[in-house]
Amino acid sequence: MASRTVCGVFQRRFASAAAAVRPSLAEIRGQRNAVFSREQARQRALFPRIEKVEVSVQGPGLDGTLLVMNRGMSTPLSCARHLTEYHVTNSALALVDGEPWPLNQPLTRPCSLSLLTFTDSDPTLVNQAYWRSCAALLGQVLETAFKDDFAVELLSTPDVPVASGAFCCDVALDPQLDSWTPSEESLRSLTRGALQLIHQDLAWEPLEVSVPVALEVFSHSRCKQEEVEDKASQSAKGTVTLYRCGDHVLLSGGPLVARTGLCSQYEVTAVHSLGPGPWGLQRRVQGLSLPLQLQAHHTVWRRLRERAQKRVDLPEPEKPTPASPPESVQPVTNQ
Repeated sequence: MASRTVCGVFQRRFASAAAAVRPSLAEIRGQRNAVFSREQARQRALFPRIEKVEVSVQGPGLDGTLLVMNRGMSTPLSCARHLTEYHVTNSALALVDGEPWPLNQPLTRPCSLSLLTFTDSDPTLVNQAYWRSCAALLGQVLETAFKDDFAVELLSTPDVPVASGAFCCDVALDPQLDSWTPSEESLRSLTRGALQLIHQDLAWEPLEVSVPVALEVFSHSRCKQEEVEDKASQSAKGTVTLYRCGDHVLLSGGPLVARTGLCSQYEVTAVHSLGPGPWGLQRRVQGLSLPLQLQAHHTVWRRLRERAQKRVDLPEPEKPTPASPPESVQPVTNQ
């Protein structure tokens, strides 16, 4: 126990020392992109020859459609381009052999494929991926929202259900900003930043990587490195999934939708203080969004916005109940 405490003290000291010589955000993003691109190229080189795989497409009017695609190169989005413009424009996520699959992730085996949209009879998986993507977009905006003099640490993004009314991004800002109280203009500025990324229609590129690669990507953030180790420990393969959007690389606990352009109405609604944490004063930034295929009248949007301004509180994770000690058995004596 004492050794853990000492290690924790040294980690905090080293983190403080690292913060004092912290490189610029542009340098950090450049390093993360370089490692991402290097690993992406390494994985693509695993398929030096063009090999074909059969993809059986399922869905309304598509059952029985068989596509022959390139193994390790073609993605579900590539398959959509062989179908109709509707599938290219409206598809947000895929199911590969029944497993949620990012639209931009290469196919590596013969499989069945279903393309999912927001207007499906059961859009649960798509809605969850969309909410997660909106939070990822918010984190990307927050990272560049302040002057380079102020450090911004994106914390582990809480997986918030859509029914909560708002997506969330937890962040620890530079201690110099502890007294900062966001104004309505601050929220509008964050919203404008998100809308600019939406207008650029940037792809979310997925990349499944090993722990050492992910630790290298986030070598400037002990917070993210701990998140990598935590997510890898919960993964059956011991890997984590990174995404790249523009020049921003992030860690995600689940699939994201194909591109930022699938977002339509989008607004940052509130910033709530969560109190002090291991990385400083923690804040929960919240927002509201609807996808391109689903629009809300301004009166409905106003009501949704009012709900999204209320702080989203997540239930505490259940702690395992310690096992009860076995009852002592009294020896049986013969009378």
